[in-house]
Amino acid sequence: MTTLVAKDLAAGHGDRVLFSGLDLVVAPGDVIGLVGVNGAGKSTLLRTLAGLIPPEEGRVSLNPPSANVGHLAQEPERLEGETVRDFLARRTGVAAAQAALDVATEALTAGNDEGYSEALDQWLALGGADLEERSLEVVADLGLTVGLDALMTSLSGGQAARAGMASLLLSRYDIFLLDEPTNDLDLDGLERLEKFVTGLRAGTVLVSHDREFLARTVTSVLELDLHQNQVRLYGGGYESYLEERARARQHARDDYEEFADTKASLEARARMQRSWMEKGVKNARRKAGDNDKNARKFRADATEKQASKARQTDRMIERLDVVEEPRKEWDLRMEIASAPRSGAVVASLRGAVVERGGFRLGPVDLQIDWADRVAITGANGAGKSTLLAALLGRAELTSGYATLGSGVVVGEVDQARGLFLGSLPLVDAFQEAVPEMNPADVRTLLAKFGLKAAHVMRSAASLSPGERTRAALALLQGRGVNLLVLDEPTNHLDLPAIEQLESALENYPGTLLLVTHDRRMLEAVQVNRHLTVSGGQVTVS
Repeated sequence: MTTLVAKDLAAGHGDRVLFSGLDLVVAPGDVIGLVGVNGAGKSTLLRTLAGLIPPEEGRVSLNPPSANVGHLAQEPERLEGETVRDFLARRTGVAAAQAALDVATEALTAGNDEGYSEALDQWLALGGADLEERSLEVVADLGLTVGLDALMTSLSGGQAARAGMASLLLSRYDIFLLDEPTNDLDLDGLERLEKFVTGLRAGTVLVSHDREFLARTVTSVLELDLHQNQVRLYGGGYESYLEERARARQHARDDYEEFADTKASLEARARMQRSWMEKGVKNARRKAGDNDKNARKFRADATEKQASKARQTDRMIERLDVVEEPRKEWDLRMEIASAPRSGAVVASLRGAVVERGGFRLGPVDLQIDWADRVAITGANGAGKSTLLAALLGRAELTSGYATLGSGVVVGEVDQARGLFLGSLPLVDAFQEAVPEMNPADVRTLLAKFGLKAAHVMRSAASLSPGERTRAALALLQGRGVNLLVLDEPTNHLDLPAIEQLESALENYPGTLLLVTHDRRMLEAVQVNRHLTVSGGQVTVS
């Protein structure tokens, strides 16, 4: 069994410290949830634990040193010309192990057996011997019908999500480091992932912003608290972490307030004692001609007594154990700017059919009215995004009709965050979307969403998925909308931002179309209609 140990790790960007003094032990059966705001260093920590980047300080060790560590990054990269078979071999580590085994085999035929046994053991341990057979079984079970020779770049988003899930289910690492494995998964995929993670004997460290997934899987939580500049490990599950964190923060606030009150009281006493001392000196000077020696001595003793008390109070202040004021939590206070209301009918489909390749949606008869709040759910590939495109008039209909109502102003966060994928600097891409805002206001708004000087001049496409999502949310606050379309809005968002979005949706008065697999968001956001998309058909409840 394998154990990973990290000792006194530190990392940062330039002169900005992300975390320091981080100690962590990942033992067999551990499922450690790694949480923190976007930019706190979660992905950096996973890459450091995987040995992909060296630690700035500290060290990472494995016992045994030959153990296989699997790092599965968010947004599985689709390489040009790579087939599903090749993708699965790469993500499971078998491709790299096969390459090492090939080199060792060539050396063996030349009479050099050094390294062959180790390469073979690693290839076997990663499941190279039966990967093909297992791949066929897993992709069939997941409903990925394209075949192992299909190019990854030809897959739809839902199919690519299934391929990513297959690569995880096929992996046989000794330590799993999972970066946002829940992104783009439907409810069936989430259930499979939960079963897989909870059934692992290997140690696991994972980053996820799916609160229900965290509650069902993790055994402890490592929090990278960027605002407090602290690293804390909480034992117990996710709900226990939330309770313990709330208590710890309240205790920290109480301790600081007690210290501040005590210090303020002592400082006030010291000021009063000095005031009395100064009064005594003034009285002594005013009555300097008094020939009564006893009176002069009494005044001098009283003045010295007050001075002594003031010095004693100063020493008490110096001896206080200083308690630093806890930094305030980041509070976005997001709002969704609303445009004047649209007509009574916002969007409608009549006998609408959309055909894309071998996929068919419809016929669909559907009407969305003003202030409807609609949740749309269904498996990946069922046609949810196609339905949205049809309602918004962006999909070419094979038959039927689509109508967008009068006065409709659409605000959208699409799955690809497509508005912020170009080569323009973020600030310019944002300015194009809201030309009525001046550049200074654009920068201020983006900064409110955590996108500051280091981000706004970078090309939009170079931003992380989480940063692009924040930019899309900022746009909703920057321009008025009356039809809000959110397609998997929680993907790549950190937990505080998800909670802020849920709060903003409570107060949004317009029409809402929400596509999400986030189970807690579905519970938190009030809707009056629920559409289920399955196999290209839409049912209303």
